[in-house]
Amino acid sequence: MSPRDPALAGDFHVHSTYSDDAVSSLGENIAAASAIGLTQLRLVDHVRSSTTWVPEFVRAVAAERVPEGLTIRTGVEAKILDSSGALDIPADLRLGAGGIDAVLIADHQFPGTDGPWSPRTTAAKLEAGLAVGDALDLLVTAIVGAMHSVAAAQLAHCFSILPKIGLAEDDLTDEHLAVWAAEAALTATVVEVNEKWACPGPRALAAARAAGVVLVASTDSHVATDVGRYSTVARLLAVTP
Repeated sequence: MSPRDPALAGDFHVHSTYSDDAVSSLGENIAAASAIGLTQLRLVDHVRSSTTWVPEFVRAVAAERVPEGLTIRTGVEAKILDSSGALDIPADLRLGAGGIDAVLIADHQFPGTDGPWSPRTTAAKLEAGLAVGDALDLLVTAIVGAMHSVAAAQLAHCFSILPKIGLAEDDLTDEHLAVWAAEAALTATVVEVNEKWACPGPRALAAARAAGVVLVASTDSHVATDVGRYSTVARLLAVTP
């Protein structure tokens, strides 16, 4: 953990067994965070519109014993559904008192004009003539729409969809990044720097910092032994002006 960047004292994206692809319990994640000396931890699990367990999750987190010096936050991770920025979240999701602290906005699939496109479908559309600039316009517009749709948001592994469709963050123009960062600042959306997916990259992070966006570190861990353990995030934060 680098003493030069206080962001590395937190892990703002940690999954538990409430997600079907994670193996560690809430308590195991909390214990791991405390053992490594973290001061901030956001417990996060995947939701869809059909998810019903969020109130149980909130109660379970509240019932955990929290070691001194560690602050626990909660969140749910939801994919962007389309280019309008609609999110795949339960209609009765509660934010704030008695509910979760934040919605993590995720680009698990590409936000198409008619719904989520798989990476394969998106790559095929690009191959068939969808202009790269038009595709990136759709993506940035969707992210902006999603940030405006919830009162407390965090961007999860933002732009991780790009390599999956044969593109890269370098394909984003300065204008794309300026709009993205300005809207994140306007909506008070937190941007995580994600260890698992190594994103956002230096250009996006520089734009975010210039706009005054709050950056946090995350491992996106699915097992407690990964909580708070950074290499890529430390490098990205160190090279970003």
